[in-house]
Amino acid sequence: MQKDTDTPILRFGIIADPQYADIPPHEAMNRHYARSLAKLTEAITVFNAAELDFVMTLGDIIDRDWNSFDDIMPIYQTSRHKTLFLLGNHDFAVAREHLGAVSERLGMPGRYHDFAVGKWRFAVLDGSDVSTFSAAPDDPRTALAAERLAALAAGGAINAQTWNGSLSEAQFEWLTRVMEKAQANGEAVLVLGHYPVFPENSHNMWDSQRIIDMLTGFSCFRGYFCGHNHEGNFGEIDGRPFVTFKGMVDTPDETTFAIVTVFADRIGIEGFGREVSRVMRIGA
Repeated sequence: MQKDTDTPILRFGIIADPQYADIPPHEAMNRHYARSLAKLTEAITVFNAAELDFVMTLGDIIDRDWNSFDDIMPIYQTSRHKTLFLLGNHDFAVAREHLGAVSERLGMPGRYHDFAVGKWRFAVLDGSDVSTFSAAPDDPRTALAAERLAALAAGGAINAQTWNGSLSEAQFEWLTRVMEKAQANGEAVLVLGHYPVFPENSHNMWDSQRIIDMLTGFSCFRGYFCGHNHEGNFGEIDGRPFVTFKGMVDTPDETTFAIVTVFADRIGIEGFGREVSRVMRIGA
């Protein structure tokens, strides 16, 4: 039977790095934290005029301070679509007593999880799982993060940066099981994270190559979407796209967000503002 390649299978909105805080802009980095409220409002207005399955924010909802969530979350509540989140490094720039409550504040089922829309499964990663900032100093993951970072730095890795992170063994095993189950059930998988893994970049996860090797070993893997690198990026491995979406917090007044439409044979990205529009072919 011939595929219907003209009817969308699903559509969803993408926002990366609003990084809101009620603080003055960082002019040297071109980050205008307080302006993200207006940009997010514009994005939600566009999304509300479209038929979407959900809206996903790829981390760094705030730049810092627990109270920043109180300012930005009401804008998400104006969405007529389901709003989903994953965790970025700046979402943990809060007082220590709040570190364990960030995912709950965002209404997430857990720091990493998966969900399905029809025969498409989405794996939502927590790239800050093992990092120098997402857990208390006496947490074993904090010591493990220091070891991983030191080993990368000793090897001269460009992503040996304190603002990056990595998966725990438990999360890597969970992701492998998600891929195995999806493959067995005939599902296509799109992986969503905060940190890039490809192409090579200083913003990439510490364990990028391990993740790439595992994901690309499954024919059900269809691509990887992320934020964190505010300049954006794009690459392909064996025809599978790795898309880094640009950061909303950058520039005083030009926004960036996207609507992604999945067809049987391709994924289309309609970029708004600074975001790039693309059409990416996918396998059977």
